[in-house]
Amino acid sequence: MTLEWPEHRNIAAPDEVGDLFHRRRGSNSVPLPLRAISYSIMPSRPFVDRVLILGTGALARQLIEEIEAHPDCRLAIVGVVNDAQSPGTATSSPSIRGTLEHLDQIIREVRPDRIVVALAERRGRLPLRQLLEARMQGIIVEDGVETYERLARKIPIESLTPSHLIFSKDFKKSRLQLASGRALSLMVATAGLVVCAPLLALIALAIKLDSRGPVLFVQERVGKHARTFRLIKFCTMHPATHPTSQWVRDNNHRVTRVGKWLRKFRFDELPQFINILRGDLNLVGPRPHPVSNFDLFLKKIPYYALRSVVRPGVTGWAQIRYGYANDLSEETEKMRYDLYFIKHLSLWLDLRILIDTVKTVLFARGSTSTTTFVALAKQSARDDSPRSSRV
Repeated sequence: MTLEWPEHRNIAAPDEVGDLFHRRRGSNSVPLPLRAISYSIMPSRPFVDRVLILGTGALARQLIEEIEAHPDCRLAIVGVVNDAQSPGTATSSPSIRGTLEHLDQIIREVRPDRIVVALAERRGRLPLRQLLEARMQGIIVEDGVETYERLARKIPIESLTPSHLIFSKDFKKSRLQLASGRALSLMVATAGLVVCAPLLALIALAIKLDSRGPVLFVQERVGKHARTFRLIKFCTMHPATHPTSQWVRDNNHRVTRVGKWLRKFRFDELPQFINILRGDLNLVGPRPHPVSNFDLFLKKIPYYALRSVVRPGVTGWAQIRYGYANDLSEETEKMRYDLYFIKHLSLWLDLRILIDTVKTVLFARGSTSTTTFVALAKQSARDDSPRSSRV
């Protein structure tokens, strides 16, 4: 499969509500009293890095939002430098200190500990001499994409260039890392089918008693290397009498009584243990998309083809951090998390995702509640959303 690089970097920027949703969903294991004490102490000079941001474009705005939303990140914005290329300003709270032409003076005035480069266009605009001098003075100089990735735990694909991917050392995984994730998937799937056999039988019986449709829902999905496979789930909807939407929210009226409970606790996903044993899925990975949506997403979402370099999963980083998508904009947001997962793929990240997934199941934060939360927090669906077969 040929990977086509997007021609424009500023497409599909993350919306503010998506970032708000991520922040509300983010977890913090530090007890509240200790967290309050740390927040009051960290603004003092020894505990906080003074940050100067170069640029006033989309990436700069996203960085400012993330830094201001996370007081525990030990970063304080002391100024923004206008790159004279982007329309508007990054925000009204940190003042615009001037333009790139006066960077020397700005650095002397604000005395930053860290400079984050978030220019909309670097070609012919990057102040190499000033940044090199700052680096020699002990000031940390960081790429804005990497800083945002570290703070938000997702990759700003609208600001990503092919060189970021080509020269990154994180995407190369050892055979041991890949084998350990596969071994974990096989062990859990085998044990899950044995232990859950009585539950699977009860669920199948409940579905037959509750609706006239089939017990299992089988759909063509896109897997590793863009190969198609047949995904197996418990059926949670009444049979459709006409072509329907792929989006979750457009099919809520078709969900059965048993299906609501299955979705609430994610029990409808249990038959996918079979897909794991077949080699179609891993336990953790990007969720596989329907074949009918693949060409559209490949065309509209930057770097979407990179999802196919790993096996899809029953659960994933985007799934626990964001939830279900209801339009193309939300699918693009999930791609930011998926690319982060692919870049940082490891057994430890798999285990973290599994622990968060177990929490979701135990506290019944299933697809219905997630979709409702997203629907309240997100913008309305776009007109170019794909519309075809069943979810």
